[in-house]
Amino acid sequence: MPRGAQSAYRPAPPPSARPPVRRPPQGRVRRPQWGRRIRMALVTLLVLVIAGGIWVDVSLSRTDALPSDSKTTSRGTNWLIVGSDSRQQLTPEERKRYATGDETSQLTDTIMILHTGSGPTTLVSIPRDSLLNIPGHGVAKVNSAYARGGGPDGGGPELLVKSIENATGLHIDHYAEIGFLGVVKVVDAVGGVELDVPESIKDPKAALDIKAGRQTLDGPTALGYVRTRATASSDFGRVERQRALLSALLDKVTGPSTLLNPFRIVPLASQLSGAITVDNGDHVWDLARLAFAMRGLSDGISTTVPVADGAVHWDKTRAKALFAALANDEAPPKNALGP
Repeated sequence: MPRGAQSAYRPAPPPSARPPVRRPPQGRVRRPQWGRRIRMALVTLLVLVIAGGIWVDVSLSRTDALPSDSKTTSRGTNWLIVGSDSRQQLTPEERKRYATGDETSQLTDTIMILHTGSGPTTLVSIPRDSLLNIPGHGVAKVNSAYARGGGPDGGGPELLVKSIENATGLHIDHYAEIGFLGVVKVVDAVGGVELDVPESIKDPKAALDIKAGRQTLDGPTALGYVRTRATASSDFGRVERQRALLSALLDKVTGPSTLLNPFRIVPLASQLSGAITVDNGDHVWDLARLAFAMRGLSDGISTTVPVADGAVHWDKTRAKALFAALANDEAPPKNALGP
């Protein structure tokens, strides 16, 4: 090599001068980020719940039920809950299976007022044969108000609400209606409802053959149970069974066995859209409040409008005291309660 030339060769540094090589400590395993995964799962679940709620709300059947010119005022919140006996959505096979007959009329088979507020939650059944003033039609059975209004497309629910407001003095804030097929679908969607049946009932006209005792009712049996009049108590026993089933059903709907079970909550959500009709101003969150309010009936009041004879004429003095207490959001006096 010529003198003065520099060599390109560089000797390797001694081992002590080399940078250390980092190796993972022996025996340590990288832990999965469970906290982050749980948060992501919760966010995903929340998004699905919100999306599902919006879908149900958009899919709900709606009608004009609450009169825009209502003059009644009252404290608390009042729901009018109606069971329609319309057979129009039933196929011939379903009419035969549920023994509903081929009637084409649209009457209200069940009429209830649910009152919530600062006083006890109160559920009041109104006998369907009650003779009340139907605006524009004179005195008639209250269950005919729906049909006299022309059905869902002709303002029937609105005429029924007007009749109830005029008779009770209560302002109706929300409206919910369920038909025969709706009862069957919703009960089956939650896996049936458990009831303590006080007596055995056999009624071919309601496709019902049930034994006394605590048991789980499926959809068709539940429908027959609230329709039958084949008992000694007739209409009064009927409205008691209707209140019992509604309370048990909504208790099941809002219970953990439904809300935390995707195999129940998803079918329930899909059935609600076609099973229930609400006022145009009502939403799915209003139905949720209704369902949770019904859970308060365990410490509340379930009763029937006091009547003077049969189920036709109200006991005016006691009925007035009942509805005056509810209008003031107070507990009704015991002597104002019916059967």
